[in-house]
Amino acid sequence: MDFTGFLIQLLNSLQYGLLLFMLAAGLTLIFGIMNVVNLAHGSFYMLGAYLAWALTVSIGSFTIALLLGSALAVGFGILLEKALFRYFYDRDHLDQVLLTFGLIYIFEEMRAILWGVDVHGVAIPSALNHAIPLTDNQSYPLYRLFVAGVCLAFVAGLYLVINKTTLGMKIRAGAFNRDMADALGIRIGRIFSIVFAIGVGLAAVAGMIAAPLSSVYPNMGADVLIKCFVVVVLGGIGSIRGALVAALLVATVDTFGKVFLPAVAGMLIYLLMAAVLVWKPEGLFKS
Repeated sequence: MDFTGFLIQLLNSLQYGLLLFMLAAGLTLIFGIMNVVNLAHGSFYMLGAYLAWALTVSIGSFTIALLLGSALAVGFGILLEKALFRYFYDRDHLDQVLLTFGLIYIFEEMRAILWGVDVHGVAIPSALNHAIPLTDNQSYPLYRLFVAGVCLAFVAGLYLVINKTTLGMKIRAGAFNRDMADALGIRIGRIFSIVFAIGVGLAAVAGMIAAPLSSVYPNMGADVLIKCFVVVVLGGIGSIRGALVAALLVATVDTFGKVFLPAVAGMLIYLLMAAVLVWKPEGLFKS
């Protein structure tokens, strides 16, 4: 592999890792702060992809579809938290697993009723449907850089919200000691609703911006859910910083593994997780 080929794969792994982080950040927030095991998190990714397709077809603008779809996803997250999840905060993890596993089937049936079972594609916006020349015969798609840029913006925004705002202080207080935060007047119910909506919104946005890169198809959330859990466990449950580092590690190992070791590429990220957990059973970073 020459340097240009290596650079292309490195950019691919960076873009993939940042996309994984957006998914895993929502999952680790929901589990680390609310102590809820959410197996249906991949369904929110699927929801975002289908919203991107359906709204782009209806409106004719991917940009408007992205903004409108994000708002709809956040609203759906708030509604779902109020209708179901808030009644399971103090229940056993087994009850939460059963609830969210059942939601996967419900969301798949709703998807089939609303949008059918066909495979769809979302066109890359014309302004981004170009490539940046790297050499005389190699280039890199501009849209992939756009995806990486959007993910980086969300990384920065999430860091600022969690670490530099009053809302973030309340979220961290609720994660550290829920009862004490409640006694101090912090409305934990409202905080949990916001956190859940942020998690759903991050997953849906990841699905929307990933839709033009891949097909929109049934059960697509299951393909990313397992890798999200790998990232969360590898980085340290509840740690946003750990999720970012772990997502970039997983993406790099997965991307370069498919290039150099295609025969065993599918198992490399799990070997990576096993190796890290033997060394640090709590993950790379503590929450």
